[in-house]
Amino acid sequence: MEQRLHLIPYQVNEVVEVVSEVPKGIELIAAPKIWEKSKGKGITIAILDTGCDITHPDLSERIIGGRNFTNDDDGNPDEYNDYNGHGTHVAGTIAAVQNNNGVIGVAPEAGLLILKVLDKNGSGQYDWIINGINYAVDQKADIISMSLGGSADVPELHKAIQNAIANQILVVCAAGNEGDGNDFSDEFSYPASYNEVISVGASNLQRRSSEFSNSNNEVDLVAPGEEILSTYLNGTYAKLSGTSMATPHVSGALALIKDIVNKSFERSFTEPELYAQLIKRTVPLGNSPKLEGNGLLFLTVEEYLSDVFNQQLSSEMLKL
Repeated sequence: MEQRLHLIPYQVNEVVEVVSEVPKGIELIAAPKIWEKSKGKGITIAILDTGCDITHPDLSERIIGGRNFTNDDDGNPDEYNDYNGHGTHVAGTIAAVQNNNGVIGVAPEAGLLILKVLDKNGSGQYDWIINGINYAVDQKADIISMSLGGSADVPELHKAIQNAIANQILVVCAAGNEGDGNDFSDEFSYPASYNEVISVGASNLQRRSSEFSNSNNEVDLVAPGEEILSTYLNGTYAKLSGTSMATPHVSGALALIKDIVNKSFERSFTEPELYAQLIKRTVPLGNSPKLEGNGLLFLTVEEYLSDVFNQQLSSEMLKL
């Protein structure tokens, strides 16, 4: 196939050498509040991206395997290092370890399967992505995270995703950054616009939808995607913006959700059941569903709704 998929365009806000904090996006979705129940241990997330800085101190122990499907490093399948930075940033948001230094991810004990399907320039042949998806299925990944997209609806790509879903794998994709902030215009990017995948739009850290985030009737939810702090190349850290940064928040959250519900009910939830559990953990931002889908990811939604109710009650009491 001559057509290519690319990284969803993103913005590098800042690169820093040393940090030590829980990133604001991780706090915004309330992940730390459920780490007593789960940190994603035993859940495998396949990241289809530009590879990963496999020596990064916040990531090295979380990587359980990987494969290169690109032409980088002369096509050596065992070399899946990241020369771009995008894949390393995504990996950190999902599962950077809790080591009292650097950053921590949403699911800091999940396993990362690094599938390099985009080259150092952030571009990939459709065959590379399809082969990566099929490899994730063969490796029995629990979740596939893809912060990539293109304008073409390619049947072979759709078929590979449908096969992953049939194998009860959750597929999470970035909605795209071609948005104009209006819900009356539609911007479509694939694979996010396939009905079977979980399409993730972006919000800022003030819980407002990002103007660049694509709007269409396939957006499922939004997550923090502006000035997101995470791991970067050569052991550094960076703040990036884009729906690419929102997507790993959801992928990591699904690892926590899957672990929690499977333990609670003592059975394996199906892909549709896990999707329903995810959507239960969203709160509306007051925008059109085309912009925010079901709302902002919030893992302790009961607590959020209780706070809103108490605030409203206090407001009413003040009026008396």
